[in-house]
Amino acid sequence: MEGSDGKKSRRGAGRVCSICNERKAALKRPKTLEQICRECFYTVFEDEIHRTIVDNHLFKPGERVAIGASGGKDSTVLAYVLSELNRRHNYGLDLFLLSVDEGITGYRDDSLETVKRNEIQYGLPLKIVSYKTLYGWTMDEIVKAIGLKNNCTFCGVFRRQALDRGAAVMKAEKLVTGHNADDMAETILLNILRGDIARLSRCTFITTGEDGPIPRCKPFKYTYEKEIVMYAYFKKLDYFSTECIYSPNAYRGFAREFIKDLERIRPRAILDIIRSGENFRISSSTKMPEQGTCERCGYISSQKLCKACVLLDGLNRGLPKQGIGRSRGRNNAKDEEHNKDSSFQSKPCGALDV
Repeated sequence: MEGSDGKKSRRGAGRVCSICNERKAALKRPKTLEQICRECFYTVFEDEIHRTIVDNHLFKPGERVAIGASGGKDSTVLAYVLSELNRRHNYGLDLFLLSVDEGITGYRDDSLETVKRNEIQYGLPLKIVSYKTLYGWTMDEIVKAIGLKNNCTFCGVFRRQALDRGAAVMKAEKLVTGHNADDMAETILLNILRGDIARLSRCTFITTGEDGPIPRCKPFKYTYEKEIVMYAYFKKLDYFSTECIYSPNAYRGFAREFIKDLERIRPRAILDIIRSGENFRISSSTKMPEQGTCERCGYISSQKLCKACVLLDGLNRGLPKQGIGRSRGRNNAKDEEHNKDSSFQSKPCGALDV
């Protein structure tokens, strides 16, 4: 009887929160596998993000900070937590939401409705910039021209510049994004698979773009995606959960599945990949691209024309595959000569009239 009672007692003890030892455990933390209650989960989740912000000196009091908001779980939780921490710890930040309308019918139009609700729920101003205004094209139109194989290249390049231009118009001094630990691990793996040493050397930085128009910060660098989902679920946050209709075959998706498989076997694998990436030593002989500005639109670029201008030029000339992949080498001179005579020269990318 004593043995039986002892087993029941141990099983009962296992359901008590391992942090407070008082409340009933409601979940197992994906990062640590601890059995904890909701209240303790909220506390450790928020405290870890606060510690990441403080330890890495992400912000200064009085800074105007744009929160990249898509309506998805990551950016929604980021907006909620950052606004809470800003009040609780007196960061002194002037926060606002910044969204990009890529022009994807049935996806982005719906997710932007979520962001508009977040604007009211969190009391944060919202600015929306669109591909149509910046580039004269929507993603729906681009996909019709290029197909599904390389559309993510266009969207990634255009979206990055759209966020920077929107932040600049709103006079932001920092831009924060919801990139989480899973995203960081995927990026490290992708750069290894591609042999992209230049990007590998800087993809683990928690703040990037300090030599560009607006620095970007990642407060969720060490935060697991599963914990973000749990936080949003338990807090009943309003977010949009549908995946982009144009990204099912994106190369990153295969890296994501591999990372998920590793996490199932060993949860710490995600953090270990990030730590490994942070400790990579890049050979001094590796030539890093020198940053300059695009001759056409003035955006930061290591080439005469930024990637957005090259891609947009191809679209406007009926050559949508122009600029996809690595440098075209000998063809650059011919393309630049053609660009001089192109009517596209009168409309550089990123012409945002506000």
